[in-house]
Amino acid sequence: MLQMSLPPDTSQGVADALGYLQHHLQELTERQHASENNINTTLAALTVQLQQLTQLVANPSLLATPNAPPPPALSPPTSPSPAPTARRTRPKLSAPPDFSGERHNDRVFLNSCSLYIRLAPEQFYNEQEKILWALMFFKDDRAAKWSENVFCQEADTGVFPIPTWGDFEQQFRLHFFLINAEADAINTLEGTSYHQGGWMVDNYLDNFQTLVSDAGYTDPWTLVVKF
Repeated sequence: MLQMSLPPDTSQGVADALGYLQHHLQELTERQHASENNINTTLAALTVQLQQLTQLVANPSLLATPNAPPPPALSPPTSPSPAPTARRTRPKLSAPPDFSGERHNDRVFLNSCSLYIRLAPEQFYNEQEKILWALMFFKDDRAAKWSENVFCQEADTGVFPIPTWGDFEQQFRLHFFLINAEADAINTLEGTSYHQGGWMVDNYLDNFQTLVSDAGYTDPWTLVVKF
């Protein structure tokens, strides 16, 4: 700290004022030195950063972080699970009735077989399985004899004689349906003895519809008259 020598006759007030100024000047000087030190420190730090930036510009590969872990793999978005669908229930199917070759049961049996096959096609691997399944119900009389003849033909030739279900239906009609079904139906409808009589209405109507189908009648007026 600077010391100023004052004349002996200097008043105390002046001496105090000069002392205050001297002390204040000393503080300003110290502050200036501290500011210069801070500026020098800041300039040194900026110089170091500038050198680092210059090196990065000259060599961009320095930007890569060594041994940096790979970014986590993004998992594919998961789609929501489909809502469970109600399982379709199949109506309980009844097997066709046994068939012995009677004329009055031929249509019923064939229709029962066809209906079963249409409702449960997955139960049959091929056409031959459908036919063999139907032959299981040929138990007696003419039907059993015809079934036996089919297997005899297979044994003689080594080939099953009925290749498709359509062929089976055709041969079934040929062997078991009335040969002159159309003529018989026409004779019945055109005769004078065909009437309801003691038949139940439902039974008479069913029989009438069968006769009309066999006879090939389609004219509404003819149907009314014959009924």
